[in-house]
Amino acid sequence: MSATATTARVDWNLIWAQRGFRYFFLAMFVSLFGSGMNFAGVSWYILASTHSTLKVSLQVIVVTLPGLLVPFLGGVLIDRLDRRYLGVLLDFARGLAVLATAFIAWRGHLGLWHLYAMTLITGTGSAMYWATVNALVQEVIPPSQFTGANAAVLVGVQSGMLIAGAFVGFIYDTAGIAGILAIDGLTYFVSALCLYQMRRGYVSPRAKQRYPREYSEATEATAEALETGGNPEIAEAGLSLAVYADLKEGFAYLRAQPAVRALGVTHSIMMASVVSANVVVVALANDILHAGARGLGFLEAGWAAGAIAGGLIASQLSQKWRLLLYVAAIVGLATGHLVIPFVSFLIGAVAMQALFGMCRALAGVVAQSSIMSIVPRHFMGRTQSAMAILTTILQLLMSFALGWIAQRVSIIAGFSLLALMYGGASFFAARARQLLIRA
Repeated sequence: MSATATTARVDWNLIWAQRGFRYFFLAMFVSLFGSGMNFAGVSWYILASTHSTLKVSLQVIVVTLPGLLVPFLGGVLIDRLDRRYLGVLLDFARGLAVLATAFIAWRGHLGLWHLYAMTLITGTGSAMYWATVNALVQEVIPPSQFTGANAAVLVGVQSGMLIAGAFVGFIYDTAGIAGILAIDGLTYFVSALCLYQMRRGYVSPRAKQRYPREYSEATEATAEALETGGNPEIAEAGLSLAVYADLKEGFAYLRAQPAVRALGVTHSIMMASVVSANVVVVALANDILHAGARGLGFLEAGWAAGAIAGGLIASQLSQKWRLLLYVAAIVGLATGHLVIPFVSFLIGAVAMQALFGMCRALAGVVAQSSIMSIVPRHFMGRTQSAMAILTTILQLLMSFALGWIAQRVSIIAGFSLLALMYGGASFFAARARQLLIRA
């Protein structure tokens, strides 16, 4: 691991001076603004229509289900193709799907299956999108500023979610689900434009090789065969072999990197818990706080405000303190989720959500910047995709379990399950810290 990449003082002027990063920051801001309103609005619409946390959990399951399959091919493509163009294409596809659903809602023909179909499409895009953009950050920022860049990206993301959380309840009450979806659909196109403006020309992850054997001999031989082969069947077989070789190489790299595995497992557990927690947070706003859609918006806004603070704090800490607080933040998430269902007033619940957001942001910045510092550029897509697959598996299991437990047992039991998951993440976080200190 490069000490420079993780211990250098954050230079905000250097980060913001990067043209590519400025547009990337804007893309993340508008994208998460729309997605934050979409997720909260659709969750509330489903709960209000069906009064079933199981139906809400089904939405979370549908949005994450593509992550079981897409990252296998996605990781290979991310490490072979221009990551900017991939991001633009994924934004366009998701934007069209959301706008089509908004039109159906505006015409008054919206059914749950429309929302689930839209969620499946956006989930398929997201299963590849976030690994793509995380790898893209590594290309446009100097290695010495990875921590600051990740903190700035998180601030942009959470700022979008903060504004979305503050307005989602009001927009839902006035414009309904159709207005929420229309805004989200348009933000995808704005995000695509911002990504397109990041730089000029086609840039392949293979363009600048820093290591003598970045790709296996089998992969390179297959590429040569594809360039000269005239038989479509041979070319198709060659492409399959190339994909297989890249996958095999990626798994071999992860097996040899225990620190990357520990960071990845911790981050996957944390992200799966964050997303699946939406099932019980909606129920918290409705059944315990009795605060309605606006109360849910305030809870989302509290989370985002805390996340912005956590990202800024993480960027100013030394490496020693970052790793220590990395573990402490995840322990705090485990403890806090045992307490929050007993908080029956809105201000207290919002304050706790802000604390959760701060802990998640601090841990996320440390994990992502450490991974960027360790993982070579040509392995970043496959590493991020492997983390996405594990996150998806955990998220599917957690979403169903939380929906079932919250409805059949109690909301308190649902939050206790979340606390147990964060407890497991705390173990892997401590292991990652130990390995990074030794390195």
